[in-house]
Amino acid sequence: MDNLKELESTAEEVLGKLRSHKLFQSTWDTAAFIIFLLFLGTVLLLLLLACLHCCCCSSRSQKVNPMGVSNLALEP
Repeated sequence: MDNLKELESTAEEVLGKLRSHKLFQSTWDTAAFIIFLLFLGTVLLLLLLACLHCCCCSSRSQKVNPMGVSNLALEP
């Protein structure tokens, strides 16, 4: 029951901020939000580049490389 009241008060606080059109209390809040968005954008860009590299870069030859190294000391 206590969790429900806490959740309700948090929801009312968020809705009150949305109604007042003032989401951030200070410039530090705005700066932190911008930094978070930049981080999120960077992660999404890196994921997109990784997917493009794995899926779309099939133009090079699919030459099979032998596994391991050749031990030249065993040859006569």
